[in-house]
Formats: sequence, structure tokens, C-alpha cells
Amino acid sequence: MSGQVTEPEQRAGGGRRLVRAWHGFRAALWRDLFVMVREVPRVLAQTVVQPFFMLLVMGHVLIQIGYVREDYAAILLPGILALTTFLGALQNTALGLVFDFSVTRELEDRLLLPAPLYTVALAKMAFGALRGVLSGVVIVPIGFLVLDLWWTPGQMLAALPLVVLGACCGAAAGLWLGTAVESRNIAVWFAIAVTPLTFTGAIQFPWPMLSDTLWFQVLCALNPLTYLSESLRAVTVPAAPHIPLPIGLTVLVFSVVVAGALGIRGFRARALG
Repeated sequence: MSGQVTEPEQRAGGGRRLVRAWHGFRAALWRDLFVMVREVPRVLAQTVVQPFFMLLVMGHVLIQIGYVREDYAAILLPGILALTTFLGALQNTALGLVFDFSVTRELEDRLLLPAPLYTVALAKMAFGALRGVLSGVVIVPIGFLVLDLWWTPGQMLAALPLVVLGACCGAAAGLWLGTAVESRNIAVWFAIAVTPLTFTGAIQFPWPMLSDTLWFQVLCALNPLTYLSESLRAVTVPAAPHIPLPIGLTVLVFSVVVAGALGIRGFRARALG
């Protein structure tokens, strides 16, 4: 019948939708990348200063005065890398969304792109993840200098995909937070979220060593940052106690999917509201 759509036509229509989605995603992401090039010093200052002082005090000063063991630096650096990557992506995604929605209204122009709404949300998430990766890449050599330790090329290569996955997880959480919270309350909610994330993310300690403090171990297990810290320890300090890498990867991927889906739904509601 002439009114029916054939299977080849359906496939062609699906292909065209994918092409439009890709072009919309690329256009939205390119605009943010162009702006970021001019703001790299500010971005790094926002995300690297706190981890630097944590490395300096906890990984250098406390070792020098004999308050912690000398091998503590090797345990601390993966955790600081996880914190810098995750929070860098979360912060830039959440605050960037709030700024675009309520101050510059930039997103109103991007929503006019001939592409599905989710492509703009994914572009914001990808941009935040790139900022998180950049922050993580910068903190590693700083950590080497401050802590006077080194990772082999194999350890660095193994850590890199984990950094990317952790940045995606932080960006997905940022997309969710940035669309779920009212613009006027984002500073309060961000402050409330960052402190628990930092101190329950196994940044300063291996998670398995909390077995004698079961309530806190359970609390840390609810934080996706814990699995990023432990996964990075699994590939950089395999002799130290850590959560098995397959478990860490599974939880991180699950977190990206769930938080990303909630964030995209929230983005759609804010954009159409």
C-alpha cells in the first residue's frame, strides 16, 4: 500500500536522525570547547588548588614529621586523582548548566539546533567530562613532584581509561544535579554535596581497611567516587588492599548510565518548562 513505510525507508529515516543528532552534538560541544581554550587557567585553578594542598599536607608534610608511613603517598595519589577528576567534571557540568540556563540563556540558542534535545545534554556532559580529564591529567605530574614517586608507563596507560570513565561519572552526576536543583540554590546544594563526597570517597584510605568500622564502610560503598579511587589503586598500587577492579568498573558504568539518564530527563524538563 502506498501509505505504508517500507523497512528500507525506516532505516534511512533512522540514519538521518542519527546524522542530525551527531551534527547537533558536535556543534554544541565545539562552542564550549572554543570558549574553554580561553579559560584553561581559571578552570585549572578551580579544580587543582584544593587537591594540591591535600597532596602537600597529607602526602608530604605528614610523612616528613613521621605522622604517617612513607608508603602512604602511593595510597593517597590515586585517591586525589579520583577526587580531582570526578569533582572537576561534576562542578563544571553542574555550574555550567546553571549559568547557561539562568544567566546567559545560551542554551536557548542551542535548543534551536535541528537535533534532539538529548544531544545538547550529552554535549554538556561530554564537555564537563573533558574538563575533569584535563584536571586529572594536570594533577598527576604535580603529585609526582610533591610526593616524590613515579608510575610506570604501564600504570599510566591503565589509569587513563579509568580517569575518562570517572570523569564521565562525575559529569553525569553534574548533569543530574544541575537540572534537579533550582538555580538560586545550586551553591548551597553543591557545598552540601561536595563535602560528603570528598570524605566518603575512599580518597585518603583503602576501602577494605574499614572493616572494623562497618557503618562508615557501608556509607562509603554508596559513593561512586569510592569505586573510582579503588579502581585507580588496583592499577597503580595493586599490592595495597582494594576493591576488585571488575566490581569498580561495573559500579562506575552503572552510575554513568543511571545519573546520565536522570540528568537527560531533568534537562528535557528544564528546557521545555
